[in-house]
Amino acid sequence: MNPLLSRLQPYPFERLRRLFAHVTPNPDLRPISLGIGEPRHATPDFLKKALADSLDTSLAGYPATVGEPAMRQACAAWVQSRYGVSIDPATQVLPINGSREALFAFAQTVVDPTQAGATVMVPNPFYQIYEGAALLSGAEPYYVASDPARNFATDWDSVPEAVWARTQLLYVCSPGNPTGAVMPLEEWQRLFALSDRHGFVIASDECYSEIYFRDEPPLGGLEAAQRLGRSGFPRLISFTSLSKRSNVPGLRSGFVAGDADLIKAFLLYRTYHGGAMSPAVQAASIVAWGDEAHVVDNRRLYREKFAQVTPLLAQVLDVRLPDAAFYLWAGVPQRFAQAQPGVSADEAFARALLAQYNVTVLPGSYLARETGGINPGTGRVRMALVAETAECLEAAQRIVQFCRETA
Repeated sequence: MNPLLSRLQPYPFERLRRLFAHVTPNPDLRPISLGIGEPRHATPDFLKKALADSLDTSLAGYPATVGEPAMRQACAAWVQSRYGVSIDPATQVLPINGSREALFAFAQTVVDPTQAGATVMVPNPFYQIYEGAALLSGAEPYYVASDPARNFATDWDSVPEAVWARTQLLYVCSPGNPTGAVMPLEEWQRLFALSDRHGFVIASDECYSEIYFRDEPPLGGLEAAQRLGRSGFPRLISFTSLSKRSNVPGLRSGFVAGDADLIKAFLLYRTYHGGAMSPAVQAASIVAWGDEAHVVDNRRLYREKFAQVTPLLAQVLDVRLPDAAFYLWAGVPQRFAQAQPGVSADEAFARALLAQYNVTVLPGSYLARETGGINPGTGRVRMALVAETAECLEAAQRIVQFCRETA
């Protein structure tokens, strides 16, 4: 067996199952889960039709890993429309089977484990795929501290120069999971300068880019590079997905775009890895990337939902409307910190909430790692507002009642 497998941490939802193993949820209340970030709004009918219509003609041959020209063109056209950035569909775009598998596979392409101290840098808290990708590539993950006073923005100033020098790959997530924070242009400029100095690659996870609450859409990595005059997007790859944008997580469709040399290397890896996208999925994806009306409607549903749920929860939790994404990153009352020995405040909150009100939330400490004696997720919970508004409101009302009863 690959000895690196033993270094993988249990996935957050495996830890959640263990936490709830001996909890009996309140049987008088129907279960409501805010734990998993899985879109639950309806998939647009025209996407399902495009998928079904393509089945008769698209399954008779092996697909090319590079994707159909029409697929790459659709992706490039969307980048132009969304960010005002022109990319070459032949050399700067590659279809992927959802951003999750590509974020993992990309580290296997980029990292050179024979280099002493090979490091992959990840924000903290973070999406756990980054850590697993680092470990199985033979590198060491380095968890960058976050600043709660700045909406958990990543504190790049805390990273020693020696760590930057051995970093080969940096994962960023904007809008962020779980905080919903969006990186401003000044932060991108700082990272690009560090990349120029030390030669590391930036993998920009942008799967939540189309769910936002400001009037101005979130800044993307390629857009930031263009604004800063970085022709060709050196050492930068952006990862984009249809899962959240179009409510099709089961379609497993997205694309990467950026530095042509990195795209070429990633294509080589994926050709051996078996990363080709089904022609039927490509047909549906082309239609999805070409339509914005359903995206606008989807964003409206989230905005209406968050506008109702956030003020309600703010009565009892430390929470505010995020910049983007579909999570609330909420601080729990301090009294839960002393609830049980060996159990963090966020774990105690989640367990008691399930037992008394049959609502599931994810402990924030499961989305972060302890560094310097501090886990930045401790004392917070992530709530995914992915269900219909009525169900999310009912969950919020139960949480308010729970917090008031346990005060």
